Amino acid sequence: MEYKNRALEKTLKKYIGKYPVIMITGPRQVGKTTLLKYLSLGKKEKINYVTFDDPLLRVQANDDPELFLRTHETPLIIDEFQYAPNLLSYIKIKVDNARNDALFDTKKKVGTLYYLTGSQVFQTMRNVSESLAGRIGIFDLLPFSSRELNEVTSEAFIPEITSLKKRTPVKFLNPTKIFERILKGSYPEIYYGMKIDFENYYQSYIRTYLERDIREIIKIKDENKFIKFISSLAARTGQELVSSQIGREIGIDNKTVEEWLSILKNTGIVYLLQPFMNNNVSRIIKRPKIYFLDTGLACYLTGYSTATILEKSAYSGPIFETYVISEIIKSFINDGKDPRNHLFYYRDNNQREIDLLIKNEEKIYPIEIKKSATPRKEAIKSFDIVKNFELKTGNGIVLCLIKEITAIDDNNYFVPIEYI
Repeated sequence: MEYKNRALEKTLKKYIGKYPVIMITGPRQVGKTTLLKYLSLGKKEKINYVTFDDPLLRVQANDDPELFLRTHETPLIIDEFQYAPNLLSYIKIKVDNARNDALFDTKKKVGTLYYLTGSQVFQTMRNVSESLAGRIGIFDLLPFSSRELNEVTSEAFIPEITSLKKRTPVKFLNPTKIFERILKGSYPEIYYGMKIDFENYYQSYIRTYLERDIREIIKIKDENKFIKFISSLAARTGQELVSSQIGREIGIDNKTVEEWLSILKNTGIVYLLQPFMNNNVSRIIKRPKIYFLDTGLACYLTGYSTATILEKSAYSGPIFETYVISEIIKSFINDGKDPRNHLFYYRDNNQREIDLLIKNEEKIYPIEIKKSATPRKEAIKSFDIVKNFELKTGNGIVLCLIKEITAIDDNNYFVPIEYI
């Protein structure tokens, strides 16, 4: 398998050596370990590696964490760290001892001692944040972005028009090719491993996810209900999340819906886009919108097998919006920025809606998403709402299938999705 450079490399290189512990989280099979191993090639000092996929090592680390860390020299990559959370307090001791030693030796540098990888399991992440506060840098890795696949420089997508016009677009695709890309998804193995049929890949992915993540977190009595649950969410990607409706459909209570949803969110399968709120906004819908972070997985779960059927279906609009939103989310995460601080949507009780709001440096940019090469000016009809937010307002854009950036009026533009 040929290594494909990841946009997160640039961000990681800024912090490796500054944090004693670096942790990369994200869904299964996105390349977390591969990324760390690649970065370690450029280091003068050998970086050791262990994985808790090995059940013997897992038992050793849980039964005698101190001995385990003495046995394995730093710097050390620990893969699938969530299986041995008992190590946290002992890693903290190791880090603090190294820092104390450095205080009395000006030539000594602590650097990065431990590199951890794992799924974003909420119990583990909470313990990491508490135990290693001030000692750890935590970064997320998602499936490939379009910019990574096209080997184009990536940074957070800010729709300020002057900067946007200088941004290098990825290769332009016709709508059919775009839906082929949406259907295929973004997991590395599909693109750079052995030639794999994407349906077989996602079937295996769901089975592995159930067996190695879900069963470790909760005891599910009926796996079929969980599959129905995640499939129901996939059918609702790009829509507001109404938990009670999903619960009735699957036959589970609201508490179970929230528990299962939290697992999907914290293992990097779905993203909840929050509504924009401040003291100047009233009568808004306060439910989040749900988006799958990989369109291929969403398409598999909803039963779409060809791009032609997908493009002509009623699902084409929501899955196209999901593709666009997920690409923007990836652009922020790969740039080391938390999308939760920047990305929102707006909808009020009068049914006025803006698909996406990007907040950057106290300025807010309204964005609509249209699956059309000839969108109409009516797409920006709700943009005036942002004037009520009492924030500086940036230009608005409509992300669509147009081929060139085109002015709608003095402050709004049609923009090809290739500029994300």
